[in-house]
Amino acid sequence: MINIMQPSLGEEELSRLREVFASNWIGKGMLLTKFEEEFAAHVGSTREHILTTNCCTEGLFASMYLFDIKQGDEVICGDLSFVGVGNAILNCGAKMVICDVDPRTLNPTAETIERVITPRTKAILLSHYGGIACEMDEIMALAKAHNLYVIEDAAPGVCSKYKGKALGTIGDMGMWSFDAMKILVTGDGAAIYLKDPMLRNKCDKWFYFGMNVKSGSENSVAQKWWEFDVECYGHRAIMNNIGAALGLEQLKKLPMFMERRAYVHETYNQELKNIDWLVLPPALPDYVETSYYFYHVQLPDRDRDAFARFLRENNIYTTYRYFPFHRVPGFHCLEAECPGADYATDHTLCLPIHQSLSESDVAYIIETIKKF
Repeated sequence: MINIMQPSLGEEELSRLREVFASNWIGKGMLLTKFEEEFAAHVGSTREHILTTNCCTEGLFASMYLFDIKQGDEVICGDLSFVGVGNAILNCGAKMVICDVDPRTLNPTAETIERVITPRTKAILLSHYGGIACEMDEIMALAKAHNLYVIEDAAPGVCSKYKGKALGTIGDMGMWSFDAMKILVTGDGAAIYLKDPMLRNKCDKWFYFGMNVKSGSENSVAQKWWEFDVECYGHRAIMNNIGAALGLEQLKKLPMFMERRAYVHETYNQELKNIDWLVLPPALPDYVETSYYFYHVQLPDRDRDAFARFLRENNIYTTYRYFPFHRVPGFHCLEAECPGADYATDHTLCLPIHQSLSESDVAYIIETIKKF
């Protein structure tokens, strides 16, 4: 089966892991600090604003805590978002207010967001579909006019930019995922950006029991290094040196990953452009850089599900991301009208795209699509 997504790990990662094992310090340590510093540099920031955690969903949940979002508040999110977005909003007692998306880009727009703003709106939680930027200038201007926080779910956008600025660093908070199906993988893990360094420090404590404590090796000999103080309530949601070792090697490979994914994307564009029943992804403006996480096609006049079954029967795995919130009973927004999201949900399919696809894989996928 040709996978839709696939990590690329090799001897370099294994060698770095051996060093961690030999050190006898596999938990949170100096290697994780190094990874945070290098990832911060990668997104054009500093460690003063960057923090790691065990998964991107922890970042979503933390955003509700950090911006004091609670019962009675409203948070706007796009209808086509990852389930963790809805869970984070509803878990804190706030109301999830969904907005429609552009049926071609699958991203929320300033126009669709503005339609659902009320006096109770406190934040906009944006998911950049497939790591392709929403029109951030318009959305940030709207947020400023209504005094709203902007939280960016840039989970797959590890190399994505908008007007030269890394996605995830434009709003008040952003996050990137390093799980097994992302581009830079650490097994599980994520990084968070916080514009306000004080919130970064607050989040650091939230992710580690609320404690304000250093390791024994950092404390002076005059102190009792086993003592600690709890400044706030918190839980445990940290990365460790094992994940950091993988991440440091993966960071080195990102340029190569991007080059290959861009090649696959462009090959699809060239080879599929003359299929009249298949609509390819919209062209990007020159001020947007993508991580090539999804390659989504649309079938306006053909049976999308039959197409997906045909590909799977021919050992090509595809999927559709993301199922719309307004069709999920548990999210309590069945009454919402989102025609853009409805169109995308009924006509869109994501084709395999990752840096491990071989020339023969890509050729076979294209040939099989043409057979359909």
